[in-house]
Amino acid sequence: MEIKKAVFVVSNTDVRQCPPGQLPEYAFIGRSNVGKSSLINMLTGQRHLAKTSQTPGKTQLINHFIIDDAWYLVDLPGYGYAQRGKTGREQIRRIIDSYILERDELTCLFVLIDCRHEPQKIDLEFMEWLGESGIPFVIIFTKTDKISKSRLADHIRLYREKMLERWEELPPMLTSSSEKRTGREEILDYIDATNRRIIRQEIM
Repeated sequence: MEIKKAVFVVSNTDVRQCPPGQLPEYAFIGRSNVGKSSLINMLTGQRHLAKTSQTPGKTQLINHFIIDDAWYLVDLPGYGYAQRGKTGREQIRRIIDSYILERDELTCLFVLIDCRHEPQKIDLEFMEWLGESGIPFVIIFTKTDKISKSRLADHIRLYREKMLERWEELPPMLTSSSEKRTGREEILDYIDATNRRIIRQEIM
């Protein structure tokens, strides 16, 4: 799949103010500074669609972008940014939780993980909550250009082993580098295949 048009629609903190309609939505989330905005810009081919920043925790809103008038890409706030303070973290958590649990149009959540680190408790706990809540998600290991292929393979193996301690079946796992523009085709193909499956189900 090749994205021809990506347009910003709305930002808000209330799931009830998200765009009306029944178009599928693919949301992106991860710890602060995981490279989420850069990945979104790489996927859409627009360098400034999602605002990137050197300051972690910049995204604090639910941001909707309509893609080719067919589906929404949703940029969610990052979780776990300690310098927000307890009140700020709770506010962000409520925004994230309400969208993930209440937004019927959410088709798949892409959970971004910085591949340079071994399994982090905060990521494992977040994904376990998704599983308990029945939320379909895909893991994307980001910043793969920052480490060697052998270390990348080791870290992915560690995540698999850690998750299999509590999971019977693991979610799909993809890799990406915004700088090298790798993983773009695989991520978009996954979205395209999911959209096609939705259309087939609607026809049936």
